[in-house]
Amino acid sequence: MIGWLPVQRLSTPRSIIAWAYQLVLAAMFLAAAVAKLAGAPIWVQIFDQIGLGQWFRIVTGVVEIVGAVALLVPGFAAFGALWLGTTMVFAILMHLIVLHTSPVPAALLLVLNLVVVWIRYGQLAALHARFLFDHRA
Repeated sequence: MIGWLPVQRLSTPRSIIAWAYQLVLAAMFLAAAVAKLAGAPIWVQIFDQIGLGQWFRIVTGVVEIVGAVALLVPGFAAFGALWLGTTMVFAILMHLIVLHTSPVPAALLLVLNLVVVWIRYGQLAALHARFLFDHRA
């Protein structure tokens, strides 16, 4: 633990691979978020089709940035991956129910985030234990 941060210690090669994986995943979400926030025409069109307004595009971009940053903060990668994975569940639903397009890219990103949750599961358990311990008094 670093202060109160639940940092999971992995073996060196596994840790390097996990960090590299998280870095690539974070870069993917940051790229998508920047495109959304910059108003790339494809994202403006997609969010027009969703029908909730362009504010939803901005919120989605911010949600993706928060998750991507969490992937890179020691002790919070599992939370970031869970956050982004949940976002991808809703993206899959939007593709299937509203857009009637392939949900495969969102499903792939969901799976990639679940891998981080699996690798860093101890972080979620430590955060949960910390939350329970702080609020029982």
